[in-house]
Amino acid sequence: MKQYFKSIAFLLLVVPMFLFADEAATVANPAQETANAIQTLTVGLDTLWVLVAGMLVFFMNAGFALVESGFAQSKNTVNILAKNFIVFAAATFSYWAIGWGLMFGDGSPFMATEGLFFLGGADNSPAIGDAYQGVYSSMNWTGVPLLAKFFFQLVFAATAATIVSGAVAERIKFHSFLIFSFILVAVMYPFTGHWVWGGGWISALGFHDFAGSTVVHSVGGWAALAGAIVLGARKGKFLPDGRIKPILGHNMTSAALGTLILWLGWFGFNPGSTMGVGDGSVMAHVIVTTNISAALGALASTVTAWIILKKPDLGMILNGTLAGLVGITAPCAIVSPTSAAIIGAVSGALVVLSVLFFDKIKIDDPVGATSVHLVCGIWGTLAVAIFGYEGAPAGVEVPSILTQLYGILAIGGFTFVVSLVLWFVLKLAGGIRVGEEEELSGLDLGEHGAEAYPDFNIRARG
Repeated sequence: MKQYFKSIAFLLLVVPMFLFADEAATVANPAQETANAIQTLTVGLDTLWVLVAGMLVFFMNAGFALVESGFAQSKNTVNILAKNFIVFAAATFSYWAIGWGLMFGDGSPFMATEGLFFLGGADNSPAIGDAYQGVYSSMNWTGVPLLAKFFFQLVFAATAATIVSGAVAERIKFHSFLIFSFILVAVMYPFTGHWVWGGGWISALGFHDFAGSTVVHSVGGWAALAGAIVLGARKGKFLPDGRIKPILGHNMTSAALGTLILWLGWFGFNPGSTMGVGDGSVMAHVIVTTNISAALGALASTVTAWIILKKPDLGMILNGTLAGLVGITAPCAIVSPTSAAIIGAVSGALVVLSVLFFDKIKIDDPVGATSVHLVCGIWGTLAVAIFGYEGAPAGVEVPSILTQLYGILAIGGFTFVVSLVLWFVLKLAGGIRVGEEEELSGLDLGEHGAEAYPDFNIRARG
């Protein structure tokens, strides 16, 4: 009996030691427990910031829809809203299926060859640096989960496609725009994006584009310019005697509200590109330079339009604001607030001159998308080299102006040529422009069988 009680006592003492060994080890190492908690919190905060910033960029779709429809004629409102709505759906599928892998998958400096389809590559995010194991190593600098990385980059890709919508508005077939947008987001945008943000050959040269003046905006601008050229001008825009007939937008309230939404969205676009909170200093720096550039863009475009057109044209003021935002997108993390003001002011003046220039050479862009996104995207990318300073918050080495120019020409040349080819193929395959009668009566009825303002029209009733 005595031996029996000894056995019971042994079990009561020893077994719990095995059962709670792990817990005891954890309690015995509170420093490790604290470190794990801090790491979890850091990942959570970074992920929350990336997702919220991505949501702000997503909301820019509403801004683009309002700006483009406001600058267009009322008879084409449904068509423009439909394009801006469906383009994000198309971009989501095409970027998920193909685009993400082509842009960020490992491979050669020219193109990705691993993890190409449906986010299917190996990945152990949020591990970073040497701890990362996967096929998307160009994104191993940000400690957030893979799906957070994907969502943020998706809304950028969709922005590039949305830019095209405005330049080809009021005369393009709905299905042709949809096909082009799908291919742009699935292949063209990711291909050049890999060169810069995917660890490709242009980034190896030292090219710097923090949030996408070239990678996003100029790419969308080059594609838009090619589309406007192949489509040709709207009926009645350029008269036989050489005069330019303004085709006025129908709702400047919509356009102004859309611009304010885009301004707000840019506070996700640029600061969100940090893809992490850190101590908050980089985010704060970027948001201030972004805002200052937008404000100076608005002021400079107002003054420039007032001098040239003799009136403070609202359309130019709105585009000047967007020009300032596009111009600061590349250098926002490595320029001072004073430099941001100069960049924004030049952008605002430049966009007015650019709109007038494209009209003069008879390229019809109803909303000024090429002037805002292409011209000011180029300027913003060059501004990195002109105004960037060593030891900037992003901690990057400022590139030379030749490096920036080289990247602009490489990406622009590829995008413009491929876009021209694709537009011509679509034109030959089934046409990209609606018929003259449909253009004159409006794409809302012809393409969609609906009107945005049916009560405003008076028709003879039989």
